[in-house]
Amino acid sequence: MLKSIITAAAAGLAICCASAAIAQPSGAASLPKDIDPGSLSRLPALTRAELDAEGQATYDRIVKDGPQPKTGPVAVTLYSPKVAQAFNDLNGYLRYNGDLSPRHTEVAICVAAWEIQQQYEYSAHEPAALRYGAPQAVIDTIKFDREPKGLSPEETLIIKFGRQLMREHKLDSELFAESVKIFGKKGTVELATVMGDYVMAGMVLTAIDQHLPPDRPALLPAR
Repeated sequence: MLKSIITAAAAGLAICCASAAIAQPSGAASLPKDIDPGSLSRLPALTRAELDAEGQATYDRIVKDGPQPKTGPVAVTLYSPKVAQAFNDLNGYLRYNGDLSPRHTEVAICVAAWEIQQQYEYSAHEPAALRYGAPQAVIDTIKFDREPKGLSPEETLIIKFGRQLMREHKLDSELFAESVKIFGKKGTVELATVMGDYVMAGMVLTAIDQHLPPDRPALLPAR
């Protein structure tokens, strides 16, 4: 009887540990010495009062009456107000006014975040992709680096497009033609731009070593 209990407990612990490898929030672990406990990055979050006149004007346009940004791209780019405004304008257009649907935009973001191993971005946008209707099969294809099989033509194209651009640093004629057929010329430019936008933001987040808030599970598996 005792042996059975010990065996069951050990099995349960193994399952928990395996799950934690993917889902444990960064706040659960001790932070590196150069990480600010408020921003969870190498740069403390700026308040409006700490900014100059240009920075305060940018803060007011982006944050408005919302709470002070503590983590993520807005918080860090406020250190350079013109960068913050450019990020905000481009991101807002691509996500909410571009030719790609919100679902396809979020799938493209997940592809880009996976390719550069950006945990903060990926863990924010996988749930967003699911909310906008992306099937779990699409998420799993990206998340576990599987071949796109049985997916929609649009999402198959997005995954192949991103992988070829970021792994081979090219886009062959056939894949380009397929993208234009599916999304049009404007949509193809915007698809590449969405991915580039999130690679750019991801580089900034990686440079400052942005950790996840304690309430956000880490969804990008280690590799």
